[in-house]
Amino acid sequence: MKADVLLGLQWGDEGKGKVVDVLTPRYDVVARFQGGPNAGHTLEFEGKKYVLRSIPSGVFQNGNLNVIGSGVVLDPVLFAEEAKALEASGVNLKEVLKIAKKAHLILPTHRLLDAANESAKGKAKIGTTGKGIGPTYTDKISRNGLRLGDTLNDFESRYKVARERHLGMLKSMGAEVDMEVLEKNEKAFMDAIDYIKGYEIIDSEHMLNKLLDGGQSILCEGAQGTLLDVDFGSYPFVTSSNTVCAGACTGLGVAPRRIGEVFGIFKAYCTRVGSGPFPTELFDQTGQTLRDLGHEYGAVTGRERRCGWIDLVALRYAIMINGVTQLIMMKSDVLDGFDTIKACVAYEINGEITRDFPYTVDDDQIKPVYAELPGWKTDMTSISDESRLPENFKAYIEFLEHELDTPISILSVGPDRQQTIVREKAVLPSVK
Repeated sequence: MKADVLLGLQWGDEGKGKVVDVLTPRYDVVARFQGGPNAGHTLEFEGKKYVLRSIPSGVFQNGNLNVIGSGVVLDPVLFAEEAKALEASGVNLKEVLKIAKKAHLILPTHRLLDAANESAKGKAKIGTTGKGIGPTYTDKISRNGLRLGDTLNDFESRYKVARERHLGMLKSMGAEVDMEVLEKNEKAFMDAIDYIKGYEIIDSEHMLNKLLDGGQSILCEGAQGTLLDVDFGSYPFVTSSNTVCAGACTGLGVAPRRIGEVFGIFKAYCTRVGSGPFPTELFDQTGQTLRDLGHEYGAVTGRERRCGWIDLVALRYAIMINGVTQLIMMKSDVLDGFDTIKACVAYEINGEITRDFPYTVDDDQIKPVYAELPGWKTDMTSISDESRLPENFKAYIEFLEHELDTPISILSVGPDRQQTIVREKAVLPSVK
């Protein structure tokens, strides 16, 4: 049995949560492989809206096992808040969710370091969510991190060592620490650790491989998007983890030979949150219209998202890096009212035309080369049958598949799980 991977191909916020929820009935296990509580996976069904930050998006489907993998960084306080809210809504979370021992912990002092680091950058700041995720991954790589498994043995002494180290770093940066506030946050942190111990804390790499050996199917869920990958994204305006398909192997302990289908999710246009390059960004009324129609505000942070036309140069690059086998296009309906749709097919850089994503993405040097296609001027939100899609929209899909050399298997025409069209060409496991 292979593990399929589902990940974002742009700058995050592509709609991964909805698609995981839609696909979960076809899998036995959903496993989150990287990222932290800066993820905001939004799901809507039965008239309710849910936003998941650390918990896999498969928890709403009965009978599925959900795993938070080793590549995830976990904030115990935010996790406890999220988990208790789900339990209050009727989800029996302790039965369906297991957490990896090797997942690293976001400590209260990591948040302080995050704020101090951003402040020190001034105008060159990255635009992080301030949740301590970057410093946690930094500690992980520098071999100073604390993992969830550490809470099972002499954790307080380990925590004190990490705390004093962080306070020393903050002092050297000239950052002031309100010790009364910190101690209050530490109390909440330790209480949350006690809450997490009510879940089964596992050696997830052993469990997942044994499940595959036993014929169980796994859907690996990523957070953020390919262009935010710490190695292959628009560095330094990236997240702190590997958001690409390879991150599923390192974040879950699943070997490359065990990866099956790779589902790449993208919006019918582009968005980005925070600082960093964005070649197709629109600063005019069209950009504002995309933002308003697409409700482009962060699910966790509430931050306004920057909007622009779809960037096929970046998308081709993301497909290549991830080995995408099937594409999933989200928010197609947002373009329903446009007379003309634009798609960036190449970049002009210093007078040269290229279809390759460059080493450095500099908005001042890149001029997008656009193709224009006629809009479909049809409300698609109630369409559930592929054959009923407007002809101009079908032409847009064909254009994208030709440019990207990859089939589009699933179309989203609205936020609800029912507003999803699985095309005939989709290669998916059978519903369990």
